[in-house]
Amino acid sequence: MSQPVGIVTGGASGIGLAVTKHLLTRGYKVVIADVNDSEGERLASSLGSNAIFQHTDVSSFEQQSALFDRAFKWGGNRLDFLAANAGVDDRQSLYETEEKVDEKGLPLELNLKTVKVCLDAAFQGIWLFKWYARRNKVPGGKVVITASAAGLYPMTTNPQYAAAKHGLVGLTRSCGPVFLKENITVNCICPAFVVTGLCPPNIRDIFPKEHITPMETVIKAFDTFLDDDKMTGQTVELSLDELHFRKQVDYPNESQRWIGTQSAALWDQAYEKPPARPQS
Repeated sequence: MSQPVGIVTGGASGIGLAVTKHLLTRGYKVVIADVNDSEGERLASSLGSNAIFQHTDVSSFEQQSALFDRAFKWGGNRLDFLAANAGVDDRQSLYETEEKVDEKGLPLELNLKTVKVCLDAAFQGIWLFKWYARRNKVPGGKVVITASAAGLYPMTTNPQYAAAKHGLVGLTRSCGPVFLKENITVNCICPAFVVTGLCPPNIRDIFPKEHITPMETVIKAFDTFLDDDKMTGQTVELSLDELHFRKQVDYPNESQRWIGTQSAALWDQAYEKPPARPQS
């Protein structure tokens, strides 16, 4: 029997690296996807024949597509798992007071790289993953998205990051139950403060140790999803050594509850494709 195959984006450091190493202990073949070529190649070489590196800027669909194609073929025409983990903090401050301007003296476009890496790339990753998961010998697979506690609470210093991570929670809750019909699960984790390379070095030095969530909690969350073939659409907050499954906010009245729980058939009709017109 061939080994299960996984992709880990942002796999050369932090949470991605921890997940990569853990998947290898579970018998997976793993494709490390990252923009850090030197570290990615070094890791792939040191981790053995069940790990390879693929340079991938997840904000580029072309590079993600090449990543999935290579992973599927390298794995023997199977792809079982995606850790959509890559992320960056805000590349430009929304609060700038000395904006750069164009030749007309108007503000240049805000750099939204953070949204492209953290949110857009997860959409494209799921888009690609389900295409390959449908082509597995036994169709199906699992996706775990790395969101953040900033996907549940405000983060005033990084509004792009917070907005993108909030979007990942909505994406998970919306598509997870639908994909289960195809034996594909989609879940997300919302870690509190975990020491990774994403964190500014000066913060790592001064952050109170009693408020740091250990990497072991992250791995426990991944195992929870990897070990359950039916759990989907779930958002789990990771704090210290605890997993807290977060539900959506409650409905304010029975009208909203009906819309949220009973109106799906109406929306299905609204988005149903019209029948093709006969050719004349």
